Amino acid sequence: CVIPFGRGNSRSVPEEEILRQIQKLVDNDFKEIVLTGVDLTSWGNDLLTTPKLGSLVNKILSKVPNLPRLRLSSIDSVEVDEELIEIIINEPRFMPHLHLSLQSGDNLILKRMKRRHSREQAIDFCQAIQRERPELTFGADIITGFPTETALMFKNSIELINECNLTWLHIFPFSARAGTPASRMPPVNGAEIKKRSHELRALGQIKVTKYLNTLLGKKHAVLIEGNGKGRTEAFAEVMVDPNIQAGIIKKLIAHNHNGSQLICS
Repeated sequence: CVIPFGRGNSRSVPEEEILRQIQKLVDNDFKEIVLTGVDLTSWGNDLLTTPKLGSLVNKILSKVPNLPRLRLSSIDSVEVDEELIEIIINEPRFMPHLHLSLQSGDNLILKRMKRRHSREQAIDFCQAIQRERPELTFGADIITGFPTETALMFKNSIELINECNLTWLHIFPFSARAGTPASRMPPVNGAEIKKRSHELRALGQIKVTKYLNTLLGKKHAVLIEGNGKGRTEAFAEVMVDPNIQAGIIKKLIAHNHNGSQLICS
């Protein structure tokens, strides 16, 4: 990946500043906060007391008790600390949705990507979390066609999607960037990369449709985003009456879906 060459060392926003910004947003009637950043689970490593992300999330929930919904952006599952795991499992104001930076389901490809986790660690994490909080959904980034990826290695990614019970897939076909180690590795044929990307996107559509089917006929807490759209706690996109006021959380029943969005009223 070329990104680390351009961004420099990670820098953590201090806890006090994060709390100040969140309280300001909540005071202005924002209903959901998403913590985001590059390599989010490394937050605190450069601060004096090296706090963990779990301690920050705990502070937010305790010091901003009028915040209804807290969500995380993309995280590295192998770096999730125990305090954060407890919150994910037990805290109702922590939204039951995690987006994971998985990239591949093959250990050799993960090693060549210099990822910090193995496929077994990813599977164990997802299965353990969903055993304790079954309503939680997972999204993930998956790269297809990374140099040296064989058909069997690609099959391992498909199996990972199933074993981790992933719902929201972000599929990226590999593209070489000059100056990176990957650009000097034996490439996968471009047509094959497109074929694998298409296969994973089709699987992703099956996963979303299957999940949306389980939500029909049930009542959901929907954060109304405006323009006739909203999100459930578990990140399903919802079509709603465009006249409903944006910025409120409303209990709605899912009557149908269009393959990618629930239709609620």
